[in-house]
Order: sequence, then C-alpha cells, then structure tokens
Amino acid sequence: MSTRPAPSRLSARSPLAAVTAALVLSLTASACSGASGSSAEAGTAPRSGGHLRFALSSDPGCMDPHQATTTDALYAARTYVDSLTDQDPKTGQIVPWIARSWEVSPDASQYTFTLREGVTFADGTPLDAKAVKANLDAVAALGAKSMLGAGFLQGYRSTEVVDLDTAKVTFKGPNAQFLQATSTATLGLLSPASLRLPADRRCTAELIGSGPFTLDRYTPNTSVELTRRAGYTWGSPLWKRPGSSAYLDKLTFKVVPEAGVRSGSLTSGQVDAIGGVAPQDQTTLPSQRFTVLDRPNPGVPVALSANTARPLTKDPAVRRALLTAVDRDEVVRTVLSPSYPPATSALSSSTGGYADNSKLLAHDPAQARSTLDAAGWLPGPDGIRVKGGKKLRLKVILGANFGPNQTVLELIQQQLRKSGIGLDLTLLSLPDYQQARGAGDYDLAWGNGTRNDPDVLRTAFSGKLLNLGRITDAELERTLDAQAAASDPGKRAALVAAAQRRVLEQGYQIPVFEMASVYGLSKKVHGLTLDSTSYPQFHDAWLS
Repeated sequence: MSTRPAPSRLSARSPLAAVTAALVLSLTASACSGASGSSAEAGTAPRSGGHLRFALSSDPGCMDPHQATTTDALYAARTYVDSLTDQDPKTGQIVPWIARSWEVSPDASQYTFTLREGVTFADGTPLDAKAVKANLDAVAALGAKSMLGAGFLQGYRSTEVVDLDTAKVTFKGPNAQFLQATSTATLGLLSPASLRLPADRRCTAELIGSGPFTLDRYTPNTSVELTRRAGYTWGSPLWKRPGSSAYLDKLTFKVVPEAGVRSGSLTSGQVDAIGGVAPQDQTTLPSQRFTVLDRPNPGVPVALSANTARPLTKDPAVRRALLTAVDRDEVVRTVLSPSYPPATSALSSSTGGYADNSKLLAHDPAQARSTLDAAGWLPGPDGIRVKGGKKLRLKVILGANFGPNQTVLELIQQQLRKSGIGLDLTLLSLPDYQQARGAGDYDLAWGNGTRNDPDVLRTAFSGKLLNLGRITDAELERTLDAQAAASDPGKRAALVAAAQRRVLEQGYQIPVFEMASVYGLSKKVHGLTLDSTSYPQFHDAWLS
C-alpha cells in the first residue's frame, strides 16, 4: 500500500473516523472565539512580541517527551519538539509535518518516511533520517521508562537510513497504530546531543528540539522557560502560519497546583492563561470577560482501574458490582460541569472507535448488592460487606493533578457504601502516585489516559506492556493485538468495540466521567488553539 501523503488509519472515510469527526471537537460558545484566535477587539491584527505566562495545574516532573507521562509535561514539550506527522483535530486525518510523505507496506509492518529538507534542531544539527533513527532507537531503548512509547513501538525491529532524507521503520509484525503515534509529542524529535544524555538527566536538562520554541530552563515545582526560535519555517500545515516563526518572544509555564490560586492569578493579571479551570470557575470567568476554551480529551475516561492481583479486586464480582454501584450522573451534576460527560464506555466518546456501552454502566445499586450477595459478600455489622473474615474495604490511590479528584471520590465513597463497599482514599503527589502504581500498592487507581487513537486501550490494559492492573486475559490480549495490527478500518472498528466490551464486562475499569481540557484566557490572548489531544498550540498565539 502506497500513500503520498498517507491518510490516517482514522481517515475521514473510515468507520473509526466517522465517530471522531462527529464528536472530537466540542467547544462551548464561550470557547469559540478563543479557539479561532479572533480578537476581543474587532479588527486587531496579530502582532509579534510579548511574553505569555501560562499556569499549569501540576509540576511536569520530566521534560523529556519520550518519558513524560502527564499532560502538563507534554503541554510544554509540544512547544519545542516537532513530530513526523500531525493529526487534524476535526477529522482525525494524519497529515505531513517533518515527514512530507510516506509509504506503508500492505501488512503495515514497514513505514518509509520521506523528510522535508532544511529542517534543523536548535543546535544546528540537521533533522535528517539519521536523527529519526536515533530518536526511535532511543525510545525503544527506554523500555518501561517510556510508558507511552513502549506501546507505540511494540515489536520495533529497526530504522534503516535509506538516505539522508529517507527513513524506513520496520516492525516484527503489523503495527497499524504506528502512523498516528508519529503525530504525538511522545515520539517528538530531539537532537542527537540530547539523546546522548543519560535517561534520568534528560528529565531536567535543557533539551534541544526542532520546534518553534527553545527550552531555556526547567525548575522543578516552579516553572518552564522557553524562547521563540528565529528562522523556524517548518510548522505543521494545520497551523495558520506554518512557514513563519512564532509570534511570542517568550513563553513561561508556571506551576500553580491550587485551582483557586490559578484562577486568582488569571483575574489579577499575574498570568495570561491557565489550564485546569475548576468547574465552578467555568461560568464566573466569562462574566469577568475572560475566555474559557474547552475540548473533550480523547482516550480512556477518568476511571477506577482495578489491580487484579490484590485479594479483594481479583474477585470479578467485586469489580462488576462497582460498575453499577457508581452514579455517574450524580457525579457530573454535583461536582463537575457539562464539559465532563458521564462515561458510557471504556473509551471516551471523542475517540475514534468508541462504542456505546452505557447499558453496562447504568446505575443500579440493587444489581450491585445482588452481585455481591451471590458471590458471598454479606453485610457486616457496620454495613460494610464481609467474606471469609475480610471486609470489603478497597484502597484507592489518586494523584493531585486535577482539582475535583478528591471531591468526586468522596461522593463515590458515599455511593458505594450504600451497596456495602468501603473506600479508603489516599491522595498522593504525582511521583508518589506513579511509584504506588508501579509497586501495585492499591486496589483501585484513579486516573485517565489521553490519545486520539483507540490503541490507547492496549496501552492501558495489555499484559505485554506495563500492565499496571496485573491483568491476565488471553481473550482481551488477542483482541488488543489484533486491533493494533488491523489495516482494514472496518475490521479494526469491530475489534476495538469488542475490546471495550471485554474491559467492562470483566470490570478491569470502572469508568466515571470523560476528561476535558478546560483553559482560561485573558482578553489579550489570541490565536491559541487546541490540537487533536486537546493540548494548547502556541505557535499561532499572540498578545494584544
């Protein structure tokens, strides 16, 4: 199969993209002006210069896009690394970027990229086929340290430098999801000089990319400082000015974990834009003449993910009871906002290949109690169920990266107690949360995953990857592998639907709501748009 340039596996003609095109872009009325980049002052022309200050909700932790695991880290990384391809947020189509064209073998096991000429990293090194090989080899060498990259490159065999403008990437078997993976910041391209640094050092070093901004400094728990790169002319064709340098002189990401403090910093003028707008501020900010820009996050919804190796959550009856004991509508109505719809499947509805499984997730506490009764979990003196002398109290870990997390889980705690299930909540810093997940020190882990491709299911639930849920399920494994390899869109859509249903029927995931990215912008910020993963795109942003 030859494509020059190739459409995405989620092309506008495919069943997967039909869902994406219809649902992937959902902006509130207050967001539309910010999304289009129009000015609050009619007729104001874009201008160069200025220093945009953006408040993050959590510390990036690691600035290496190959190792980064949080959206706040990837927000910043996206500004200084380019990718081989880009993905249209409206259609899901994959478009050229650093690769001007590509060819895919009939079995999707080999990808040959022809690169743009004249692209350089900020240190002057050419971004050629040798650099592409160095990057893919480096991600593969990271193994589990690249939590996302390990899935993208599963089965990676090699990259051949055909000539300086041509790189041939070969996998051990079919890997249909790889083309979309090349559009992500995780497979963003770093200078070979940066790749030669030890992996741990790359998390805090002044990394060198080929993007529209250069990374000046990362101060953990404080800020990320970037400067416009002069002479940048190879932007994504999805940008308004792909052949020009960015407007902004400087860009600073400030770490401001408290949602109220972030909003206060915006309204007082200490920052120009914020991420992680609290649900209660989505209505108050527009009334103060601030723009709220929001977009649903594709990928895995916010959920309780079960550790199937633990004594309590290895019981399928416990996991299935959780599915129907949670009242998702009450969570959204009470704690969140309409930007965060109740989950209806193992994928968010803005993801290609989403299949509606709302019947499996219908709130039915009577059914939850019946399921537990049948499995021998009987009510104890304090209302918490008991079996074999063990109380049904589940340890839940959650990270401090989304303001409403604890409030949502406290409400779920009340809901589950009505069915005799106890939750013990443990709020952790992001590094401690990741350590606890890796160690398996939990019954349920709270979180989500963002990617605009249904292969995010394999990242989350495959026993061949990180397998944080300690899942052993041959049927699910076969389905996940098959969808990743399927080059036929219809076949892949059917496999993705089967995988979603299997995840829910086995209770590996208890989805609660779909995550959204919600940003607040001052009236002087224009041209800031959101990409296919709902990350902000700063190349076209400018200040009046």
